[in-house]
Amino acid sequence: MRIALLGYGKMGKTIEEIAQSRGHEVVLRVNDDIESYNLGEFQPDVAIDFSIPKAAFKNITTCFKNNIPVVSGTTGWLDQYEKAKNICEENNSAFIYASNFSLGVNVFFELNKKLAAMMKGLEEYSVEIEEIHHTQKLDAPSGTAISLAQQIIEENPNKKGWQLNDADSDEIPIHAKRIENVPGTHTVSYESDIDSIEITHTAKSRQGFALGAVIAAEYLKGRSGVFTMRDVLASLF
Repeated sequence: MRIALLGYGKMGKTIEEIAQSRGHEVVLRVNDDIESYNLGEFQPDVAIDFSIPKAAFKNITTCFKNNIPVVSGTTGWLDQYEKAKNICEENNSAFIYASNFSLGVNVFFELNKKLAAMMKGLEEYSVEIEEIHHTQKLDAPSGTAISLAQQIIEENPNKKGWQLNDADSDEIPIHAKRIENVPGTHTVSYESDIDSIEITHTAKSRQGFALGAVIAAEYLKGRSGVFTMRDVLASLF
């Protein structure tokens, strides 16, 4: 498979390593304006986008318009997600966006949904989310933390939204910390006067995110439509 990397920072370089170890070829590395490249010249089968929020929408939609499927893990641009989906469908292309491509995190998402469904009737418990990332992460809270909060809101009719730090009783507080060299830790906590329940996912390196993104790209090749990591997981298990 021929891969275009959109964003060639630490994550892009880790993806390149994993992709090459799985027999794929990286044919394009984009770190500046994607429109300055003739994408047809490189003939990628799929693009993997881990760029920056302000570049993501242009990166993704330019690929769709050039018949290149896209896997995107860039967060902080989702106000334009629906528009990107429409452009994907208009061009009969393919798209997977995930706030986190780690296979372990996607299992964690499933645990979070199950726990939220079990806890929704137990009003004596309050819920909050903590996320810790490296100091280079530009957005806060993380896309993964927002996904966790949204899952809880979907399961619990008493929760109407989330807030960074201070939150009302019908909202979920998310606490974001930035510490040097932390790939990503997410904890969902339920607290009452008598006990606490916590689930935590701790990333040990970028390898898990990169592997999941490459597996998603392998899944996307030859398909059209908009998919999620649940579709990818279903194809594996």
